[in-house]
Amino acid sequence: MSFQETEVLVVGAGQAGVAMSEHLTRRGVPHLVIERERVAERWRTGRWDSLVANGPAWHDRFPSMEIEGVAPDAFATKDQMADYFEQYAERFGAPVRCGVEVAEVRRREGVPGFHVQTSEGQIDARYVVAATGPFQRPVFPAIVPAETGIEQLHSSAYRNPEQLADGAVLVVGAGSSGVQIADELRRSGREVFLSVGPHDRPPRAYRDRDFVWWLGVLGKWEASAPPRGAEHVTIAVSGARGGHTVDFRALAASGITLVGRTNSCEGGVISFGPDLAKNIADGDANYLSVLDEADAFIARNGMDLPEEPEARVFGPIPECVEHPLEQLDLAEAGITSIIWATGFAVDYSWLPVEAVDERGRPKQQRGVSTEPGIYFLGLPWQSRRGSSFIWGVWHDASYVADQIMIQRGYADYRTEPSTSSTHVPASIGASR
Repeated sequence: MSFQETEVLVVGAGQAGVAMSEHLTRRGVPHLVIERERVAERWRTGRWDSLVANGPAWHDRFPSMEIEGVAPDAFATKDQMADYFEQYAERFGAPVRCGVEVAEVRRREGVPGFHVQTSEGQIDARYVVAATGPFQRPVFPAIVPAETGIEQLHSSAYRNPEQLADGAVLVVGAGSSGVQIADELRRSGREVFLSVGPHDRPPRAYRDRDFVWWLGVLGKWEASAPPRGAEHVTIAVSGARGGHTVDFRALAASGITLVGRTNSCEGGVISFGPDLAKNIADGDANYLSVLDEADAFIARNGMDLPEEPEARVFGPIPECVEHPLEQLDLAEAGITSIIWATGFAVDYSWLPVEAVDERGRPKQQRGVSTEPGIYFLGLPWQSRRGSSFIWGVWHDASYVADQIMIQRGYADYRTEPSTSSTHVPASIGASR
């Protein structure tokens, strides 16, 4: 086992850790990035085979480097994204050590900083940045008992249709992952049931602009908090097959049976909530609201963009929405697999207990922990709606790096001998 000291220890070498390392490097701050697997490993092995980025390449990247081999309006594959972050880290010589897992971070006694126990020995650091992101522990609701004999897996473990046993599939969750997996399964010839909860459903593109552009010019990315009641509403959007608007009516027309929120299971019979029609209607309303704001922006700014009246034309309400299933006998329906596209929970059990609340969630404001010396990066809504996107993480990393610089300045404060004047570090003076 080894021992090492560094000023800043960054835990995680995904997009957040790479961005953090770049900003610390720019500021000349000694640091080390540790990663239990490889750089951007989640992009390589934590996604299904056909996944592409949900935003076009001109948007879903860091500001100073384009994605090699991907046209600006195209959608990079998961492997292209992983290669991108690896190349980006190599470009500025990020000090990354792979194959190192953190076991515990505890505060040092009597001096600033932390002892960090890892699989490769102890690292002492003045500051620790938890850049592990929000996708740490798959949320797997304990609804369907194991004794039903049905294969159950989280969307993070799904790879392709051939992975599953023959038979129908129930996909639970109508965010980006759930709808894309359900669509892929249906296209492979499977019978598919899709459990649809509350969601936002933006247009993929409208009037010659992608939705990420519209959310930018309309100021949506800069929203500092989700609307009340929408804290956990998922976004249904897809870059698959060149990018398209998620349309639940079209999914139903393709043969997918839409059902309401999955509530319970007893005796092999699963029960769904009565909320399907409302969830579809609310998603439609969200979609139309973006179109309305886009039209108003175009008119207000005198822009010459093509009209798109067909974007407001919806297909008929599917039979499965008009007369939704309340229950489903899994065996009778021939369901042999359930995929839970139900998101993730964070796991910061390795951090000091003072840094998290009673539910294990980080206690922080814009990434600055209530536990001095601890910082977070890669959290949804860390500073804005855009924090969940690659470019948003990059900007959040800049802010966190600034906060570390300020604290370094305070730590360097000293009173000059034999005078009443004080030395004010440049990093503090510059922050005024």
